[in-house]
Amino acid sequence: MKKIVFLFLLVGLFSCKKEAEVLENKIKEDVAFLADDKLEGRQTGTDGEVKASKYIVERYKEIGLQPKGTEDFLQSFSFKPKTDPHKEVEFTKNTDSTITGNNVIGFIDNGAQTTVVIGAHYDHLGYGGEGSLYRGEEKLVHNGADDNASGVAIMLDLARRLQSKNSAAEIKDQNNYMFMAFSGEEMGLLGSNYFSKNPTVDAKSINYMINMDMVGRLKADNTLAVYGTGTSPLFRQTIKSNNEKFTLIENESGVGPSDHTSFYLIDVPVLHFFTGQHEDYHKPSDDADKLNYEGMNLISDYIFDIISDLDDNGELAFRTTKNESEETPRFKVGLGVVPDYLFDGKGMRIDGTREDTPAFNAGLQKGDVVVKLGDSLVTDMMSYMRALSVFDKGDEADISVMRNDQRIDTKVKF
Repeated sequence: MKKIVFLFLLVGLFSCKKEAEVLENKIKEDVAFLADDKLEGRQTGTDGEVKASKYIVERYKEIGLQPKGTEDFLQSFSFKPKTDPHKEVEFTKNTDSTITGNNVIGFIDNGAQTTVVIGAHYDHLGYGGEGSLYRGEEKLVHNGADDNASGVAIMLDLARRLQSKNSAAEIKDQNNYMFMAFSGEEMGLLGSNYFSKNPTVDAKSINYMINMDMVGRLKADNTLAVYGTGTSPLFRQTIKSNNEKFTLIENESGVGPSDHTSFYLIDVPVLHFFTGQHEDYHKPSDDADKLNYEGMNLISDYIFDIISDLDDNGELAFRTTKNESEETPRFKVGLGVVPDYLFDGKGMRIDGTREDTPAFNAGLQKGDVVVKLGDSLVTDMMSYMRALSVFDKGDEADISVMRNDQRIDTKVKF
């Protein structure tokens, strides 16, 4: 009898250990794999993207998610590359002239009538191409650690936590959870667009969507941008009541340059999380060793709390928001800077400059805050873009910046 009891204890201990290993936080490990040179930048339709999708499938299985693609965990889509930049991409059957990408979709079925979609794109730029901001002659791998291995890693961590929570709870959550790693985002939100037109659950059952894109570079001031706060009446109150760690920059619009837009356009409330632009954006230097993993854990905690808080609120009401992208001025020149999109002071703060650009040649530096350009005062990002829109190539303009409480007046030539 003692031998039998001892055997059961050993089996129990082994099971607990196995479950603990499965439910371990693997954010750093996930980023390390997805942003490795071996994946060659995860460009849609390449072997690197296939390797990334297989890794995500294995992580879904390890966590215990159910498949919810059209073929197991995968939802493939094929398209012809755009020849006219003003036309939409045409989805088509796979032929010699098409590119095929794969969304990777996992599911927690709580028997609920509504489903929460938690997503992040896993594709990137491969060796660069048109989207790259790298100006060297040599072709280098663009690993995209922040853009967007960071979002996928937090998505997987949320899957781990929600699966663990629902496995332990006697009462299941009042939403199902769908986890989506999108491909084709860098080519124009293609994977999320395809899913919105070909959903693997009833589109009307989607309660809301959470998107994470570039969430790996939380700065020392803990500034976190949350977009889409106006797409449901409960969002603003919920993100504030659960916030203890962050300086929040809120934006109401449900439209932006990431995958949440595809869901907003089918009347789904959306929240998009973003830690800001940086000098390594769309360059080979966006590597895993530059991420703030402690910050990523804080963001995972925060989003988990938001999801848990919203769970007993039933189906969320959807609200349309003003499309700010339609109001953005068009301009023919640029300063050649990386703007700090999370800056909430007066002016436009520079988060980085690129060599051999108007800003660099004028002596502008990271941290400078542009307060005047030409005859226009610059109070925020929109006023900066309006001021920039009046200039043509070859024009020279006065520019004023604040640097460490000192105003510097100089000239910039476009």
